This record gives sequence, C-alpha cells and structure tokens, in this order.
Amino acid sequence: MSDDTGVPGDSVFTSADSILVVDFGAQYAQLIARRVREAHVRSEIVPRSITAEEVKRHRPLGLILSGGPASVYSDDAYRMDPTILELGVPILGICYGHQLLAEMAGGEVANTGTAEYGKTELETVADSLLLAELPMSQRVWMSHRDQVTSPPPGFICVASTDGAAVAAMEERERRLYGVQFHPEVAHTPRGNEILKRFLYEVCGASPTWTSHSIIESQVGAIRELVGEDRVICGLSGGVDSAVAAAIVAEAIGDQLTCIFVDHGLLRAGEAEQVEETFRSHFEVDLVRVKAADRFLEQLEGVTEPEEKRKIIGETFIRVFEEAAASVGDATYLVQGTLYPDVIESGSDSAATIKTHHNVGGLPDDMQFALIEPLRDLFKDEVRAVGEELGLPEEIVWRQPFPGPGLAVRIIGEVTLERLEILRSADSIILEEIRRAGLYRDIWQAFGVLPAIKTVGVQGDGRTYAYPLMVRAVTSEDAMTADWARIPYEVLEKISSRVINEVPGINRVAYDISSKPPATIEWE
Repeated sequence: MSDDTGVPGDSVFTSADSILVVDFGAQYAQLIARRVREAHVRSEIVPRSITAEEVKRHRPLGLILSGGPASVYSDDAYRMDPTILELGVPILGICYGHQLLAEMAGGEVANTGTAEYGKTELETVADSLLLAELPMSQRVWMSHRDQVTSPPPGFICVASTDGAAVAAMEERERRLYGVQFHPEVAHTPRGNEILKRFLYEVCGASPTWTSHSIIESQVGAIRELVGEDRVICGLSGGVDSAVAAAIVAEAIGDQLTCIFVDHGLLRAGEAEQVEETFRSHFEVDLVRVKAADRFLEQLEGVTEPEEKRKIIGETFIRVFEEAAASVGDATYLVQGTLYPDVIESGSDSAATIKTHHNVGGLPDDMQFALIEPLRDLFKDEVRAVGEELGLPEEIVWRQPFPGPGLAVRIIGEVTLERLEILRSADSIILEEIRRAGLYRDIWQAFGVLPAIKTVGVQGDGRTYAYPLMVRAVTSEDAMTADWARIPYEVLEKISSRVINEVPGINRVAYDISSKPPATIEWE
C-alpha cells in the first residue's frame, strides 16, 4: 500500500524481525522464503536491485542470496550493490549467490568443465558453524556448471564435493557464508538444519513467526489504523477472505460489515452456501448483493484474459461502493490478498504472470483505502491462522477459487450458457474427488471450458459440443505446482458422468502440465 494511505498494505511486521531473500532469478527463491518461515522466522523476497541504503532501512536480521541461471562472469550476470557486504549484516549465498559472494569478496569463480546436477556427496573438510553436528559425509542437491575455485581472503573452505572444490565456505568474523548446494530443497535431507543454524546461530533470530504472533500483530495494527471508522470486507466465501474477515472482526467487531458480491461466476450452490455459512458462524453484518446480470453485461464480447480480470476487478469495486453507501460511510475495504498474489501480479523482482483481480485489477480512482491482513502470507500460513481463529474446517480447508470465478475458467467469451455448463461439470469433478478421499491431498481440482466445439458421437447421432479440460494439481503454496496423479478409475468416473449428465459436453481431457511452465489456472 502506498505511504499516503497509512494502511497496512505491505506488512505490519517490521523488517528488523526478518530475513531478506534476494532473488537472482532462481526457481527456488520462493522456496527459500518458505523454508525460513517454516523455521518460524519471517522472510521477505526482495529484488536483486536492492541497494545498501534500502537494506539499511529494512534493518534485517540477515540476507540470503538465492540461486540463479547466469554465470557471474557473463555480460548479463545479475549483480548486487557491493557495499551491502560492508553493512555487517549476516549473508548466506546459495548456488549462484555463493558464487556471487565469492566473486564480490575477492575469490575466484570459473567454469572448470565439471558440472553437478542432482544428488551429490558432500564432505566436510574443516570446522564449520553451518555443518556442525551433521555427518562428515552427507547427501546434498547440486545444480551448477560454474564453481568457486578459490575462496576469498579470510574465508575458509569447509566442505567439498567431487565437482566443487569449495562447496561451502565461511567467514565467521564478518558473518558471511556460502554453499554451492541447495539446502532449501527436500533432496538435501539435512538442509533445514543448515538453514536453522544460519538463522539462529549466525543471525540471532528467534522462532517468533507463529499464527498467534501474526494475529496479534494484525489485530493491533488494524485497531490503531481504523479507530472509530467503519470497514467493509469483500467476502467471497473462500478461505482467504474468510480469514481476513475473521481477523478484522477480532480487531473491530461490529464496525465491520461483510459484503458478499454474488457476481454469478461462482460454482454450483456456492452463493447460498456462503450466505448460510457466514450468517451462522460470524457475528457480523452480512449484505448479499446479487449482481450477476451486471457482470455478464460488462463481460459481453470480451475474450482477452487480462481484460476480463480488470473488468471484473473494477465492476467488483463499483458494486462495493454502491453497497457501502447503503450501510453507512466506510473508509476501508478488507481483501484477502496473499503474498503469491502480490508476487505474480508483478513487482520489481517479479514479472507480471497474471493480474489478480484484488491486486493489479483495482481501478485507480477506487474510493477505499485497503486493509490486506494476509498480504504477507502464503496459503498454508493462512490456513494455520484460520485454525488458530477457530474457523470451521469446511472454510479453512476449502480449495482455492479465483476471485474472477468461472470467468477465467471459460476460455473465450463468458455467456450464461457456458457458465451453466461449466458449473454442472465442475460440481461433478469435486464430488468425485471428495468421494475418492482426495480433496485434502489436492491443491485445486476444477474444470476448464474452452469456447470451441468438437465432433462426437452419442447414441446413433453426431454431436458438436464443448470439450471439458479437467485440471488438478498438488502444491504447497501455488508458487509451483505439479499435476495430480489421480487414479484412472476416478478420472474415468468423472469423464463418464460429465459426458452423460452435462448437456453440451462430448469430450473430457486431463491437463498434465506442471507450474512452471504452465500456470494453475488457464487464464
């Protein structure tokens, strides 16, 4: 959130309690941040362009330099402000970060022609703070071509592998550390212990990043910010908006009014379920606004995905502004924006993958200041906070659903006919996933309806109807995802039921793409 609003848009947590993960284009940058948080220490991903002055303003406990795809000596190598090394802040370089640290501190990095990819045996060769109490020989995960051939002055090589003479190095006086391997991945079995030693022993961090501390900090900040003002919450029924609403309700009670915009893009029976659930579990005002016709009218003829998201975001806010007028003047709008939403919607350190309707899709002339109590959290952290707040299991563990709803699961123009077809098919998918006992194991399972038609045969006649794509993925935080290995018999049941029970579909296919290179949603 911009400074002029004064609301907790970025975070109410101080960077002085945090580890900054400097992103050098690694596929594992988000994973490093997650591993730090799993050690109950707050982490924040920052761009490689961060300056020493900006680091000083953050006042972090330490820095972790991520891996990256480049060579430190290539023309397009990602660099870092060299004066950061003079700040006295503890630094851990991983893979590319290890090589960059070595090169910046006066060591030597070279391509020796010996690359390492995959599982590798690491040998501890000197007394080490990071590797203390670990086996002298252990398995680690490598992914590199270049290597540090000579550590910088003052650094000690503490571990080697067959393909990396300096697989780990330490300069304890300046608290600078580097490892060629990846401690953040599961393929390095003792990696979490190495990271914890850096966090606790080197940086002096304490394991205080917990659900309780998150709630306590947000509740206090919201109370101080809001004062006696009224607040409205954009309630969708999903876990994100539900937890956001619960935190704000904890902070300000009856100053909160939840507005549920029924935009007609929800799954089968969902609008009624949302209303029933929140009226029975929350002691707050709930206003349901039925606006399906308005959203469909705005989406008429629109096929471009980003345009859909922006139209839905702006229409959503306009409906809110009108609804707010009917419940009294409201100054603030609560949204369930998550950290992955912010990263994917683009920042200095991340290209725009897609605009989330509750981040980049908001209109410039919006009349509310935002309160986003979950903006700093990954999905699993949100669920943990929801459980701490005592929310019902059916809310906390509900699979993620995009804010723009089924509009981004119809590839092409959104029409009432296509919505009804997809709603019916999607309900069958979820019913069979639950029946198979897979609902909690799968991050998301849903249907996608491309606005094309294919030839089929049913009975004695030829059909010309829509195909249905079934998409199901497993994930920890939606930053990366793998396609779910659903048993064939479950897929067969889904296909059979959809084709036989949903008029307008004559073909079912299963999407086996992972993220990356695909995204979870198709649009």
